[in-house]
Amino acid sequence: MIIETRGLGKRFGSVLALRDVSMGVAAGEVTCVLGDNGAGKSTLIKILSGMHRHDTGSYLVDGREVRFSSPREALDRGIATVYQDLAMIPLMSVWRNFFLGSEPRKGLAFDVARARRVAREELAAMGIDIRDVDQPVGTLSGGERQSVAIARAVHFGARVLVLDEPTSALGVKQAGVVLRYIARARDRGLGVVFITHNPHHAYPVGDRFLLLNRGSPLGLYARDDITPQELTRLMAGGAELDELAHELRRE
Repeated sequence: MIIETRGLGKRFGSVLALRDVSMGVAAGEVTCVLGDNGAGKSTLIKILSGMHRHDTGSYLVDGREVRFSSPREALDRGIATVYQDLAMIPLMSVWRNFFLGSEPRKGLAFDVARARRVAREELAAMGIDIRDVDQPVGTLSGGERQSVAIARAVHFGARVLVLDEPTSALGVKQAGVVLRYIARARDRGLGVVFITHNPHHAYPVGDRFLLLNRGSPLGLYARDDITPQELTRLMAGGAELDELAHELRRE
């Protein structure tokens, strides 16, 4: 495992945000973390990315326990987090956004030719067909912008990609675009943590599925141990949904 959590817990004052969460992320595999709003997904992301420190349990990278003080420390260990807002500037070109904050230099000057060439090559290597890297990133579709963010993280040395609801605001076609690039990152040997509330997006790419509810794990399942229907049922509340259906049924 590249990263692993054992009995991870986090409290904010009197609120227990995360309790006893254990999961692992291996190279070349996708671990999906599923849950509705308030399930604890955001807290888990922030611990993995170095924004928060856990209170209980252990967080291990390459088998050694860590307590990151900042996202920079996590990134230095190869853990890159791609958030929903993507931290991109819509009016800037694709290649400027690709290198935002890490611009290549030629002496003291920004090496524009190299930045354009590398951005184009890295996007192509991921199979991402951007018509023109000079176009503003805001003109891309939602799926294309997510794909650029994934390719950027891969280029800058990510070993683990933590993806925060990358398909949540996308239609079926654009979600499919992002899922293909998640699979390509996996096939290049990266470990991926795919945070989502949608089991229909998780199942096609997932190797393991961690279900969270109100900060607690409902279960961790290998792909061979659960069907898409069972995953959907667990996400929907299972017995609670049956009870609600009975309650709402007209007599």
